[in-house]
Amino acid sequence: MDFSLPPDLLELQQRTRDFIRNEILPLEGDPRQTHHGPTEEFRQELVARARKAGLVAPHVGHEYGGLGLNNVGKAIVFEEAGYSLLGPVAMHIFAPDEGNMHLMEVVATEEQKERWLRPLAAGKTRSCFCMTEPAPGAGSDPAALATTAKKDGNHYVINGTKWFITGAEGAAFAIIMAKDEDGNATMFLADMNTPGIEIVRAMNSLDHAFAGGHAVVKFNNLRVPASDILGEPGKGFRYAQVRLAPARLTHCMRWLGAARRAHDIATAYAQKREVFGAKLVAHEGVGFMLADNEMDIRMSRLSIWHTAWTLDQGSRGTVESSMSKVFCSEAIWRVVDRCVQVLGGQGVTDETLVARIFNEVRGFRIYDGPSEVHRWSIAQRIARNGANW
Repeated sequence: MDFSLPPDLLELQQRTRDFIRNEILPLEGDPRQTHHGPTEEFRQELVARARKAGLVAPHVGHEYGGLGLNNVGKAIVFEEAGYSLLGPVAMHIFAPDEGNMHLMEVVATEEQKERWLRPLAAGKTRSCFCMTEPAPGAGSDPAALATTAKKDGNHYVINGTKWFITGAEGAAFAIIMAKDEDGNATMFLADMNTPGIEIVRAMNSLDHAFAGGHAVVKFNNLRVPASDILGEPGKGFRYAQVRLAPARLTHCMRWLGAARRAHDIATAYAQKREVFGAKLVAHEGVGFMLADNEMDIRMSRLSIWHTAWTLDQGSRGTVESSMSKVFCSEAIWRVVDRCVQVLGGQGVTDETLVARIFNEVRGFRIYDGPSEVHRWSIAQRIARNGANW
């Protein structure tokens, strides 16, 4: 088993690391960061810096301006980008855009790619993914999908309400999941300025890093041409898995970078702070927390790399991505929580970035499936097939 990285990927890792430290970290105090993410003006400035460095959307194919990274390549680069909360925004690899680009590369028509994917991949536009609904609609159980799409000639008429739609405010277009008259799920593409789409309200949340924040979106007799179906009719649930399995893993990659940042801040403080006659790090209680951090970070990275490799071998990686998502989201949370504790009172203030990271990573245990749902799914597989090593 060889864990060495090829020279070109090592060079890209270092280039990304240098870009984040030299170009992005100095901008972290910019006031154009709102409760609902960076302003569009600020986002465009960040993307312009990444574009100059040749680092915009490195995961998309060369024909769309990216570097064509495979999943292992993403694991290396996305972790470095995540070292700053602004890094994924600058490099245009944050949710939901990163997952939407991947899905469209796989299933969109050439016409759809030119119309929607090309400007998205260039960082000129943003997008949103409209799947989650308020109860009793689709949440962790997509089969509860309540939004409907009824055929009317060469169009479909969509009605329903979605919520917690990341990036809806300011998005150029949406990928919409709706249930057709046969009870199957279909995905549609629609410009967000189309009559029949209403952003009802913004939703306040713990996290502030996502461009556009989160919103409630309503569809009221939205007419979408049949030509704007994404992929084939009735295959929406299948396409959701095409998108979500890799997207769970890229969340792990980015937030691992943020956990590293928190750990670096806490470690530097513990090495400098003196208390009870010794450096803070010399006290066993603190030293053990930092040691646990390094174990959680390392094990998370190994889990990500293995799952990324599995996906690159052509596997769907459904089980592996679920396991990585649960383990990494909980390990990353433990790391950041310990960092807050090591910093003491300073850890719950904005004196360092750690409190902000603490707020940002909490949702990760819920986004793209709560830990409990993934555990239930893994347990169901064990019940059917027994242990699988």
